[in-house]
Amino acid sequence: MNIVVCIKQVPETTQVQIDPKTNTLIREGVTSIINPFDMYAIEEGIRLKEKFGGKTTVITMGPPQADSALREAISLGCDEGILLSDRAFAGSDTLATSYTMAMAIRKIKEFDMIICGKQASDGDTAQVGPGISAHLDIPQITYVKKIEEIKDNQIVVERMTEEGFEIIKMPLPCLITVVKEINEPRLPSLKGMMRAKSAKINMWKAIDLEMEEDRIGLRGSPTQVIKIFTPQARPKGQIFDGSPEEAVEKLLDTLKDLTI
Repeated sequence: MNIVVCIKQVPETTQVQIDPKTNTLIREGVTSIINPFDMYAIEEGIRLKEKFGGKTTVITMGPPQADSALREAISLGCDEGILLSDRAFAGSDTLATSYTMAMAIRKIKEFDMIICGKQASDGDTAQVGPGISAHLDIPQITYVKKIEEIKDNQIVVERMTEEGFEIIKMPLPCLITVVKEINEPRLPSLKGMMRAKSAKINMWKAIDLEMEEDRIGLRGSPTQVIKIFTPQARPKGQIFDGSPEEAVEKLLDTLKDLTI
């Protein structure tokens, strides 16, 4: 089974900076980590490889420093890493990002499953995984909490919902996004860290992927940040003492003052 795990390197929450001209995150030179939800995707990809054989390829898009995220994934047990790095990718929104990732996966050609974390901590859109499946025209299941079975070229999973979970079956190849309930990520071994240090990371640019230029980067991003600001602090709440009737009377008086 050949598995592709899509990850993202995100800034540590205390290090977030915004480019005042483009209103996008400044990633160069910023201390970054693997998106926490993607750690569960990495772990699940490694577990599936250990159970069914094959290989696990980890892929990310970002500046050259994102190389460290791929090496960390390899230290955990992934077989190879691919870095999509090109100035042409800068400023990509979720549509442009998912298109770029999908074109890279299409270049890989042979895959049975794509695994993504449910969302990234810096954007929280949860759109890139589903976007990749749409560009590749393969089925998808989001918020997977457990893989029940993979058999006869089909997968059965538990999908988390607000009310509980759903049991869903779909054919391979497919894409799933996973939640933290699916597993417990492992720590890297000494052997894994040594292998990751010497591993060759493939770096692909836009020209390597035969992409349409108007579908990548800022040019290919229909959603753009127009303004960034810090929201005003909410005023403190009020507690109305007394009997229910007295509390209601005080509430009505307060609401009247607000409407004047």
